[in-house]
Amino acid sequence: MDMPAETAFQQSNHALKHMSIAMRLSLGAGFLMLLIKVYAYWITGSAAILSDAAESVVLAVSFAAYSFKLSFKPADRDHLYGHDRIGFFSAGFEGAMIALAAVYIIYEAARRWIVGLSLQNIDEGAGFIVLATTINGVLGWYLVRLGKKYHSIVLEANGKHVLTDCWTSLGVIVGLGLTLWTGWLPFDPLVAIIVAVNILWSAARLMRRSIGGLMDEADPRVDARVREVLETETRRHNIDFHNLRHRNTGSKLFVEFHLLFPKNASIASAHELATAIEGQIQKAFPFPVEVISHLEPIEGHDEVHHKAAEEKSILL
Repeated sequence: MDMPAETAFQQSNHALKHMSIAMRLSLGAGFLMLLIKVYAYWITGSAAILSDAAESVVLAVSFAAYSFKLSFKPADRDHLYGHDRIGFFSAGFEGAMIALAAVYIIYEAARRWIVGLSLQNIDEGAGFIVLATTINGVLGWYLVRLGKKYHSIVLEANGKHVLTDCWTSLGVIVGLGLTLWTGWLPFDPLVAIIVAVNILWSAARLMRRSIGGLMDEADPRVDARVREVLETETRRHNIDFHNLRHRNTGSKLFVEFHLLFPKNASIASAHELATAIEGQIQKAFPFPVEVISHLEPIEGHDEVHHKAAEEKSILL
């Protein structure tokens, strides 16, 4: 019985190391991208490149890295369920930061258009943006894939942010190409504004997911999978279940439910079966799941709860 537990621990430790390396890689790449784009803006004076640099928001990535580390801190006296939910706050913070960047991009593009446009070294600047786009595309795909695999909202949100940065850079490349091809300078601020609107949309989606997580919004796919396992197992053992609840903390899933046993079932056998069902639920997901089951007798069950509800209403 010790071997499976040891294997699960080793797998969890391997996943944590893998995700930690990915987050450090993301943070390092974020600083590198910022340097590349700021230099490209400095040599060109392009509002579109400025928009790309502003969207990088290294502060948001730094906070994501801190949140990722904090999310794995064990439970303590002040945080009995651990620190996982910092992931949802991190996603909201990242969304807010890139939304502020988008507003700044629109303001700066409009200001430059009104004051007067002047661009130079466009081809050289575009080359740096192509390099940044390639790096961000590979990194963003990797982070989203890893975040979904290990159920880490911090990694997934950061990966989506990086992919948004990649699409932003592609838009900038198109804008610079059109400017070079036509010689019409307003293409530059126009592309910057279009890119900013796309950034605002991505920011809104991140903040929406953050709010949903903090408000314990249920995932229909998770609910369907848990119910499928419970219905299969309870039918197989001729018992019943109710009061199913589950919540996503950002890096793990908490599941609670009641199991109804015949009155003559021993506590030992009922507990053994409940533990086995809990194990089946944990196996149904590729990320950490904590399961709590409450054992009740089928006979007289409704009467007991009805009486408890009446007593509670009298006290209120």
